[in-house]
Amino acid sequence: MKAMVALKQRLEKRLAKLEAETKEVQATLDAVNGILLEKGFKRVTLKDAEESKSEQPKPQSAPKESKPTGYRGGEPENVIPLKTANDESLALIYVEKDRSIHVLPDESKHFSVNTPPFSNFLVERVLVKMQDKDAELVRLKQLAPEQMFGYHIVREDDLIREIVITNADEERFKELKSSIRWTLDKMYEKMKFTQ
Repeated sequence: MKAMVALKQRLEKRLAKLEAETKEVQATLDAVNGILLEKGFKRVTLKDAEESKSEQPKPQSAPKESKPTGYRGGEPENVIPLKTANDESLALIYVEKDRSIHVLPDESKHFSVNTPPFSNFLVERVLVKMQDKDAELVRLKQLAPEQMFGYHIVREDDLIREIVITNADEERFKELKSSIRWTLDKMYEKMKFTQ
């Protein structure tokens, strides 16, 4: 029993060390992304993504179809690439200082709103639930309406061109990043099998 307890403690220490190392690597990667952005590095498929600058879209209560716009924000605080396990590009996430997030799926992948698990998982189980939770807090006067979580899906026909998310705190951002990467990865796998 003592040996098992000692093993448990060693494993917990090792896990804590690995988690700290992961955070350090992520911080370094974020810094590199920031430097690349400053130096003008950008994906070819996003060549006109930063050309037009206008107001951020307002949160919607449900996904609405609109014309593709590309990334329309100012200078983002951070740019995070989402990739498959095989290092294939899935999307770029632009994070703004005002806690808004712009997810631009890789245009060469042709992600459709009709490909599972986009609607049934990402929209219904993640985005809608976050929005509903904040709507309840607003109703109870525990959250100001302008601080409520919101999202907007920019589409061109059935193709997803951008997902705009507003008022995402750090904890939600971690969940969103993980959920979006997982969703796009699963969608891409399904699309490869149907081609």
